[in-house]
Amino acid sequence: MTPSSFPSFAGTRRLLPLAGALATALLLVACASPGPAHTPLAASTAHAAGLPDAASQPAAAQWWSALGDRQLDALVAQALQGSPSLAVGRARLAQAVALSQVREAANGPQATLGADLSRQHYTAHGLVPAPVAGNSYSTGNLQATLAWAPDFFGQHAAELEAALGQARAAQADAAAAANLLAAQVARGYVGLARLVAQREVAERALAQRQEQLGLTRQRVGAGLDSQVELTQSQSAVPDARTQIEALDEQITLARRQLAVLSGQAPGALAALTPRLAALQPPAVPGELGADLLGRRPDVVAARWRIEAATQGVAVARSEFYPNVNLTAFVGLNALGLDRLFNAGSRQLGVAPALRLPLFDGGRLRAQLGGRQAELDAAIAQYNGVVLDAAREAGDALASLHSLERQQAQQAEAAAGAEKAYQFAQERYRAGLGTYLVVLSTESQVLAQRRLAVDLSARQLDTRVALMKALGGGWQDDTATLQTAAR
Repeated sequence: MTPSSFPSFAGTRRLLPLAGALATALLLVACASPGPAHTPLAASTAHAAGLPDAASQPAAAQWWSALGDRQLDALVAQALQGSPSLAVGRARLAQAVALSQVREAANGPQATLGADLSRQHYTAHGLVPAPVAGNSYSTGNLQATLAWAPDFFGQHAAELEAALGQARAAQADAAAAANLLAAQVARGYVGLARLVAQREVAERALAQRQEQLGLTRQRVGAGLDSQVELTQSQSAVPDARTQIEALDEQITLARRQLAVLSGQAPGALAALTPRLAALQPPAVPGELGADLLGRRPDVVAARWRIEAATQGVAVARSEFYPNVNLTAFVGLNALGLDRLFNAGSRQLGVAPALRLPLFDGGRLRAQLGGRQAELDAAIAQYNGVVLDAAREAGDALASLHSLERQQAQQAEAAAGAEKAYQFAQERYRAGLGTYLVVLSTESQVLAQRRLAVDLSARQLDTRVALMKALGGGWQDDTATLQTAAR
């Protein structure tokens, strides 16, 4: 072949773009494939949860103040300030924010400055030639490096949004924990007030049975009653005392639980005696609306986890695309510290790098499948939280409506029992009846008082539960959470 038969340099230059395009096409064909498209689960909606489009009245920010008890206000404030469980939630939020800041910082340009000094004796029989071989020298290296990975395919942005999604979910989780804790303290306080009121009724029941026992003894002495009636009256007294002792135990446990919930020692509230009659039932909305889902911090947290999982899928998909890294360095390097700062010791360079996955045994596809499964799990969990939120709020409203009807019926029955008790007293004063009839009639009055205490406490407890189910007056501010660098 003659020299003229070789392609000219100009012809070779014309072939280079074609060869580059062909090589690129071959690389793209041979690179790892993400596989078929994945359709995630459908997220639930307010309509699917049975919530109408109408807006409902939101709860107040400090809804427990509507109960009108300053002791309760102080307990809730102390709980929100010093509860260990809330401290754990705040720490997790700080950790999630810090991780998002680490991710954001890692996505930007990275600059480093390094200085290395060493003293080494070089072997005379190694690869290093004379005059270095067999002698000891000091080596110095001073270098500045700048590295940057351009986000051509959105991987860095998706990683940051995923980290922010987790941080925002942690922020909503902290609000949900605070809402739950406030509700637990308020419900515990109402429960303690119920026990105190029931004890007062039980004390009157004990006094009544003691009076019955005294009258029965008189009647037995007069030959009007037998030992059967006396034995029944005697056994009724310790039974009443047992009920009081059981209530005292429950009161002690309720006080200890409230103390721990508010971040205090278990015995710190040994003298706390709330009054059920002093508590005012807070106002509640007449119906629920679709806006409930935006006021529940647990629902918002679940929604942000979907966003984080969605960005995680985007990160896994970006792994199939080329990864470009750009690095530049400048510095000084010399064998012998006396020459480190000489002009001849300078070094500089650039190091662009391209990484493209070709064959990885299905690792990237499996990784993508795992992220897609995480997304489906996050959506499924969100759907469950939405249904639970609608059920919890709806149950509280249904119970409140039923309790209103129960209280109306109980008030009618209590009025009848009080009227019968009044008639028995009047007959006794007129000499037409015995005092035992009066005491027996009072038993029905005491039974109605117990029922009235229970219904009143249940109504307060259910209203507190509804305030918690409505989100506790929380306002969604998670979208404003940003990293410190932003």
